[in-house]
Amino acid sequence: MTIDIGRKAVGVSKTIPASPPNIQQALAQAAAGVALRSVTKKYGSVIAVENITLDIPAGRYCCLLGPSGCGKTTVLRMIAGHEDITSGDVLIGDKRVNDLPAAKRSTSMMFQSYALFPHKTIWENIEFGLKMQNVKESERRARVGEILEMIGLSHTSDRKPTQLSGGQQQRIALARALVTRPQVLMLDEPLSALDENLRVRMRTELRKIQKQFGLTFIQVTHHVEEAFSLSDMVVVMTHGRLDQVATPDELYNRPGSQFVAKFMGDNNIFTGKVKNVISDAELDVVQLEVEGFGILYCRGYSSPIGTEAACSVRPDLIHVEAYDPDIAAGSTLAGNQVVARITAVEMTGYVTRVSLMAEATGQELLYKARTNDWNRDFLSEGQLVVLSWSKMIVFFFPIKTAFYNFF
Repeated sequence: MTIDIGRKAVGVSKTIPASPPNIQQALAQAAAGVALRSVTKKYGSVIAVENITLDIPAGRYCCLLGPSGCGKTTVLRMIAGHEDITSGDVLIGDKRVNDLPAAKRSTSMMFQSYALFPHKTIWENIEFGLKMQNVKESERRARVGEILEMIGLSHTSDRKPTQLSGGQQQRIALARALVTRPQVLMLDEPLSALDENLRVRMRTELRKIQKQFGLTFIQVTHHVEEAFSLSDMVVVMTHGRLDQVATPDELYNRPGSQFVAKFMGDNNIFTGKVKNVISDAELDVVQLEVEGFGILYCRGYSSPIGTEAACSVRPDLIHVEAYDPDIAAGSTLAGNQVVARITAVEMTGYVTRVSLMAEATGQELLYKARTNDWNRDFLSEGQLVVLSWSKMIVFFFPIKTAFYNFF
């Protein structure tokens, strides 16, 4: 017996129309935005998500990013209808869906474990959701055949999930989610079960499919690199609240809080008091007096003189040179210069991570360099160095965001 998919035979006898409906067009037309309005979720006296208001436009790839326990998966499940909300509203398109069950919300969920039925064939796994929607058999055949063709796995239709590789199972789970033509596709850490090389390849695949279909994707992840590479909108969460909503570029170059600066990638944080503010056409120049470091200059919006604040310095934008005691004896360090001792050098591949300790305060600092640029001839563990950086790459945090102690 064969499956006639118009090109080749691959298994049990089914006939698929030569010109099936265009799933790409159908998905693009179905794409809808998602809005949360003052959404709160409580488990007894425990607040898991607190008063979140968020707009995700149609056709965006949005990643909910944050550490474990920050509430991102709860937000995803409330949108999908797998968790009831305590208060507030969830809208898909212009429709309030608070009281609709998951099956009526026009969303699909792609789970971390894929949740493929081991006893069903690949064809039957993909077809399952359409059967639940009571889609006619002829249309089911057309849609399943088309989506298998699009992901390049038509030849696997009569196999079982255990006969496929992890990457192939990933694509089948994605196909099963897309074949129902949802308005929003939800992805719950779909890459976490994959090895590093396959994870990178599948990131490319997910982004390609999202762009191809123009569908709204909302994905949960705790990997910064994953969120940056996939999304055009990142929602950073902590302690059940939104901390910052921005593009990957904005998050990387202009974190909105001390927490975000740390979470985005090992930024060096300095806390102190505002000494002076010099007005500028765009961002002000803030003089931050930091105990043990003197005056640090940073770019930011003005804050009252004398108030506590912080600034962050990315480890890859710092300049390092050997400390010369003869020169240092007759000079005073200029602003944005710190004497530190190298405590560890870790080569991680393309990047070498250099851990340091500030001589004046004992604060731990980090420097990153391309491995090929790291000069081992005159910089090594135990050596004193001078760190310096431009005020143009230092971002200032006013008092309201400076002292979230999450680390």
